[in-house]
Amino acid sequence: MCHESSSRFGSITRVRTFSVPDRPVRLTPLPPWGRPEQITTIIIGVLAFITRFAGLTATTSAGTPIFDEKHYVPQAWDMVESQHNPLIGGIESNPGYGLVVHPPLAKQLIALGEEVFGYTPAGWRVMVALFGCATVLITMALARQLSSSWQVGAIAGFLAVCDGVLLIGSRFGMLDIFQVFFIVTAAWALVKDHRQCAARIFHAWSHPPVRWGFFGPRLGFRWWRFLAGVMLGLSLSVKWSGLYYIAFFGLLSVIGDLRLRAKAGVSAPTAGTLIRDVPAALASLVVLPAALYLWSWRAWFSSETSVYRHALSNGTVPEESWLHYFPESLGSWLYYHLSVLEFHSSLTSSSGHHHPWDSKPWAWLAAVRPILYSSASEQNCWAGEKACHHAIFLFGTPAIWWATVPALLWGLWFFLIRRQRSYGVPLMGFAAGFLPWLAAYDRQMYFFYATALVPFTICLIALACWHLAHTGPAIVNGVNKSGSPQFLTAGGLAVALYLALVAAMFIYFSPILYGLPIPNSWYQSLMWLPSWQ
Repeated sequence: MCHESSSRFGSITRVRTFSVPDRPVRLTPLPPWGRPEQITTIIIGVLAFITRFAGLTATTSAGTPIFDEKHYVPQAWDMVESQHNPLIGGIESNPGYGLVVHPPLAKQLIALGEEVFGYTPAGWRVMVALFGCATVLITMALARQLSSSWQVGAIAGFLAVCDGVLLIGSRFGMLDIFQVFFIVTAAWALVKDHRQCAARIFHAWSHPPVRWGFFGPRLGFRWWRFLAGVMLGLSLSVKWSGLYYIAFFGLLSVIGDLRLRAKAGVSAPTAGTLIRDVPAALASLVVLPAALYLWSWRAWFSSETSVYRHALSNGTVPEESWLHYFPESLGSWLYYHLSVLEFHSSLTSSSGHHHPWDSKPWAWLAAVRPILYSSASEQNCWAGEKACHHAIFLFGTPAIWWATVPALLWGLWFFLIRRQRSYGVPLMGFAAGFLPWLAAYDRQMYFFYATALVPFTICLIALACWHLAHTGPAIVNGVNKSGSPQFLTAGGLAVALYLALVAAMFIYFSPILYGLPIPNSWYQSLMWLPSWQ
């Protein structure tokens, strides 16, 4: 999972009927938090705050929400108005838009902002923007954990600041940025857990008497994996697509445990993983998320007027249904879920559901089809220009998104051929957010479904940049103030130019990210591809 040292096993010492390695493989230790980390984190945090909060409340539809904010913002306000106990919260009714089809957690978080600022753009966007800033920082932290390098973290943080999809997802009252934050935090926690388990195995070896046995040492309670389970449960409580990450990250954790036991020379690593790791992993990464998901519905259970709250007793559920075997509240809750599942299952292209901004997963790989959030025309907004246009697109910065496929191929090459396990986590995270949608290709889909892909793509690009920066001939040589040699390679120059290109593209496309009024000719010059219009 993470980069490992090149140490190998020596002779095997027999102890009773099982073996203990001469020296287990150790992970490269993570450097201590130093001044470079502090400075870069502050800089990236400030940039994230400025880009997310600048003009946050400017774009509305005559003072009302825009695009899909029209669904979630009123539902969050329903929670504000209907709550009686702040620990439980309120419920969504929103009858004008029919059945509420997503779990309540993200709307509960939006409601916190509305509690403070009221039913205003600041109220329904402030929590989204805060989580957007946090997503940038946790992406940065994940890259540092994977690489043991603050420079890789800084590159990842810079890319996260400059990506248009993460930016737009952080500026409007929708659900995705909440889920992205929880997912990336879960991945970060699993990397921390892997490092901790490697250290515990080494500690067990280096502090005899070793209780090794056929299965290897017991690893104790794993708080980082527990945190990952909490984050996965919160992700599921935002959208059901969190189930994909529970499955993929659960597999990732078990494979990591198996690999650690095998590398440590355990006599029966597979059996040891199944006996000593898998049960606890199921508890932390499956049972705990399920419990948290149920907890997120606490307001629904506590209210007598929730949607379908009495579906079993009011005749909504047929008498012959198996749901009647459950208590009233649980059976009605399950009926609600079946209704939501039926709704999602019916949104297929083959059944006649089409949308002008529909896009399929393969189009996400190059940001071929963005989504128009807002559009309007003005007169005489620029000197000498009779007509101007301002629009906001969910738009991926091309220098980042057009590098997605090369970054994936690079990551697969280094993971499978070069045995660089640091690429495993971002590859698995990307697969969890991409492969399941391929299986459901007939479903109506939108580009904002790809928001969760961005942090893992960024980590792949940052890792690739770090490798490239150390390749090629030296083109500048010298020494720093401490007398240590320093140089710039051709690869390092290429990375610097790439980062400059990312920043330039972000600035160039900022009019359609912030809804700035520009002349029509300028607006048309931004539409590089026909599918962008």
